[in-house]
Amino acid sequence: MPNPPVEARPAAAHPAAAPPPIEGCTVVVTGATGQVGEPVARALAAHNEVVGAARFRDPAGRQRLESAGVRCVTVDLADGRLDGLPAEADYVFNFAVTKSNDWQHDLDANSGGVCWLMDHHRSARAFVHCSSTAVYKPMGHHVFREDDELGDNHGVWPFLRTYSIAKIAAEAAARWGSRRYELPTTVARLSVPYGDGGGWPAIHLEMMRNGSPVPVHVDAPSVYHPLHEDDVVAMLPGLAAAASVPATTVNWGGEDAVSIEEWCAYLGELTGLEAEIAPTAATIDSVQIDLERMHELVGRPQVSWRDGFRRMVAARRPELLVAGAPAPGVAGPEGSRSAAGQREEPGTE
Repeated sequence: MPNPPVEARPAAAHPAAAPPPIEGCTVVVTGATGQVGEPVARALAAHNEVVGAARFRDPAGRQRLESAGVRCVTVDLADGRLDGLPAEADYVFNFAVTKSNDWQHDLDANSGGVCWLMDHHRSARAFVHCSSTAVYKPMGHHVFREDDELGDNHGVWPFLRTYSIAKIAAEAAARWGSRRYELPTTVARLSVPYGDGGGWPAIHLEMMRNGSPVPVHVDAPSVYHPLHEDDVVAMLPGLAAAASVPATTVNWGGEDAVSIEEWCAYLGELTGLEAEIAPTAATIDSVQIDLERMHELVGRPQVSWRDGFRRMVAARRPELLVAGAPAPGVAGPEGSRSAAGQREEPGTE
């Protein structure tokens, strides 16, 4: 039988200034063991009751989260098994993603998972769904706005055949769920996240270390918007405040458009390694994004990409830093914001 109608609730106000911090709340973070989800869950746990949802196949990941004060709950989004997740949660941040290359399973887990989550958390103040700029149709050096054409951006990679289509389907589910449950929702299309936990630039660093060629698209340069994990965390209050009915869709990336060619050259400056750049049509095209809506609704990142890359190398491969390489730090004299939306002084953790 259909669910009973739910009472309409007003969308969260779009922030004209700094959004309110997320403190003293019950927060669900799905995909809590992932590259993006784990630092989010750990940071939010400093000032909130955080429930981290994942499959928890790696005991070490669970231990890290629990040590940070996160309550871990095993879920299966494909089958809708959400026992243990608090239905009364104030905020839900969905960073879960399934990339098995099995079409049926990936559609069930990604788009179906969003439906299960929104049904379970229909009373939340805001639901933030992390999508990807991988939803945009490849269009060379076009700068993508949120209303641009969608398509199978990542299908060129054999190991990510389902990724872009599943992400598009999950966005559609989030848009439907926002209207169905009058649940204020933000769909955030994330570019290239990176940091101490890894990311695409960290993979390129390992390729340079191993002497492996770094593929770039033949339509050079291959441009994206790397976003440091500190900024991912700092921008959560803005993403939650931007949630609305119908859903708000916003590009989410670092302030600078940076090419793989440029960031590999900079990694070479830091480490003395040389990148073997290998142009090919068998890789993804540039995905440069327009950030006007992000600036208006969410705010601006604070960690410069060069500083973030220095910090990434220092955290992951400190032995590779050449003598005289700049010491890692934060973006600038004003510092960066914490998960609760507050400013922190440079050098603090």
